[in-house]
Amino acid sequence: MAPPPLLALQGVMLTLGGKPLLEGADLSVAPGARVCLVGRNGSGKSTLLKIAAGEIEADAGTRFLQPGASLRYLPQEPDFSGFATTAAYAEAGLGPLDDPHVARTLLLELGLTGEEDPSRLSGGEARRAALARVLAPEPDILLLDEPTNHLDLPTILWLEEKLASLRSAMVLISHDRRFLQDLTRETVWIDRGRARHLSRGFGEFEAWRDRELEEEEKQQHKIDRKIVAEEHWLRHGVSGRRKRNMKRLAGLHTMRAERRQRVMPTGDVKLEASEAQLSGKLVIEAIKLRKSYGERVIVDNFTTRVLRGDRLGVVGANGAGKTTLVSLLTGALAPDSGKLRLGANLEMATLDQSRASLNPETTLSDALTGGGSDTVEINGERRHVVGYMKDFLFKPEQARTPIGKLSGGERGRLMLARALAKPSNLLVLDEPTNDLDLETLDLLEEMLADYPGTLIVVSHDRDFLDRIATSVLMSEGEGRWVEYAGGYSDMVAQRGKGVDARASATPAREAPKEKAPPREKSAAKAKLSFKEQHALTTLPAKMEELRVKRAKLQALLDDAELYAKDPAKFAKASEAFAAVEAELSAAEEEWLELEIKREEIEG
Repeated sequence: MAPPPLLALQGVMLTLGGKPLLEGADLSVAPGARVCLVGRNGSGKSTLLKIAAGEIEADAGTRFLQPGASLRYLPQEPDFSGFATTAAYAEAGLGPLDDPHVARTLLLELGLTGEEDPSRLSGGEARRAALARVLAPEPDILLLDEPTNHLDLPTILWLEEKLASLRSAMVLISHDRRFLQDLTRETVWIDRGRARHLSRGFGEFEAWRDRELEEEEKQQHKIDRKIVAEEHWLRHGVSGRRKRNMKRLAGLHTMRAERRQRVMPTGDVKLEASEAQLSGKLVIEAIKLRKSYGERVIVDNFTTRVLRGDRLGVVGANGAGKTTLVSLLTGALAPDSGKLRLGANLEMATLDQSRASLNPETTLSDALTGGGSDTVEINGERRHVVGYMKDFLFKPEQARTPIGKLSGGERGRLMLARALAKPSNLLVLDEPTNDLDLETLDLLEEMLADYPGTLIVVSHDRDFLDRIATSVLMSEGEGRWVEYAGGYSDMVAQRGKGVDARASATPAREAPKEKAPPREKSAAKAKLSFKEQHALTTLPAKMEELRVKRAKLQALLDDAELYAKDPAKFAKASEAFAAVEAELSAAEEEWLELEIKREEIEG
């Protein structure tokens, strides 16, 4: 029998702006659970997470939090008001018995000193400070809303490692497929106000979702055919038996009403890039480009050739110079030395991750048309702006909505709509996956696969790069960029490793490490310590003892009548089971890490 949940939501109902958003949604979080919360933009994922965190109240339904259980919630947009430094903000998340040193250590690991002014933080710095605040107390439950947003790839890899090592139960919302595949074991799909549950991780979700929707469509088709048959009977086959006919007629009216009220799945975004005439075969040729700012070299002696149809991915840590490199390659920035040659007939469209080109006061329709018009030109044809908005899942009534009132996902779709409306044969996309839901990402990938021009994309999304890129440019430090054939996984195979998560996530502490004699450090780590050797010897017996305890407690909890006969004994056994399970998991992880370390030392 499974242990009781730490957190449970049942029958949650919520209406926003007169429209039902959640209609009887359930969520259950057991000790040690790894749950991903998925659904389209606007489906209510973040709202359900806020209700689970106790940030907002539902119109109806119940919320249960196990007494004594600690919970921390990471919102998409953390509030830093009232805090003078990032350290003060991070330490405010600690409990009365927690060690403030842990928060400081996490800030350093995330590349922050703790003395930063929260009002001056970039998006990535703000996200890292917020992560330090929720991770420091190691709570029983972690609720994380888009934890990878604005993070570079090294920090995402560091975060994956950190979350995998915690005993906390977690509920994750993320657009990063690889992140969800690596960390989750359960999936909750928010679809048309309800929560559908899959007792497997995100890796199996999409195939399951497609089967569910296909079966739903078949059932609806049967109902539609029955309505047609009943309508035919109504017109041609009514007999004189009034009582039976009235019952059949009432059934037809009921089916018609249900069909009218049926909520269909949200439509798909219709992505199509406006195509310019073909560029020349050679798109970009760079020869020994160099660019530096002061003493810091961003690009050094870089040479490459980009041909028509290439899909070039660019990866590296924040501050490595990805945007600078792309600006050099597209001619937007002049190099200090070297030669750049751009091909013939180039027409470029860009998507800027910072959304800086969006004036919050501008309306949605004006942002698409440029103002003073109600049409937009796509592939040489004039289209009404409302029709083009619908392709990107905007409603007609949103035409006059100021951009500042749009959600992050809506702003992301708007940026795509603007970029794809421009005729182009070279698309430059800077973090195009930010804030997009997984279904829109699928369609973006399909569109880019069919795009006849050339693509340069800066992204931290490993799955997206694997599906799109024909080659990857990787920052190797000190201005050196190396091109690897294939996607991100191919790059890892060729390098022999991926991005160094911890080293890149702690730039402030790299310099002192380089001054230390490397040979002495290697010698110090060439053998297991006495404590590690003792643990490696004693852990197997401890694990076996814990497995016996777990089996006994499981047998006790399997008694279906225990809860009715003795609720206190049931609760005590459940708590003991959860504690033994957590202790066994930690012992197994420790033994595995030590065994791997021993094998590496012995070669």
